[in-house]
Amino acid sequence: MNDLHPRIRVIWILRAVVVAVVVGAVGVGMATFFDVSQLPPVGFAVLLVIVGVIHAILRYRNWAYVVREDAIYLERGVFTQVRTEVPLVRIQHVDSRRSAFERLVGLASTVVYTAGSRGADVTIPGLTPADADALRRRLKGLVIESDGEDAV
Repeated sequence: MNDLHPRIRVIWILRAVVVAVVVGAVGVGMATFFDVSQLPPVGFAVLLVIVGVIHAILRYRNWAYVVREDAIYLERGVFTQVRTEVPLVRIQHVDSRRSAFERLVGLASTVVYTAGSRGADVTIPGLTPADADALRRRLKGLVIESDGEDAV
């Protein structure tokens, strides 16, 4: 199984901090508007940061993937363990992408688009840009081998 790059934890922690700051700011704004103590919203925001950091660490520990000759296998989840198998014959196309947070820490993601219902796509986060491109090229090659020249 392949693990994600350790810097993905930074992205997940940054997202938790952003959510906590937004929730805290809304709470403080409402407390100011209703002229009550601002301590509970600030405490809740701090609690959200702590929970977000713990969740990011556990999420990183429970995320792995492997590419085999027939499919991509993913295992992930903190509270609910999710195991996904994406047969290569179901892959329609593969992208590498870099969000603003990913660019900030030098990472990228590979997105695998599959045939089927909406939302059946798979994202593998926490890759270096070179690894994301290599994975995209490898998947393209495997899909072409398994399905013929019309694939991907």
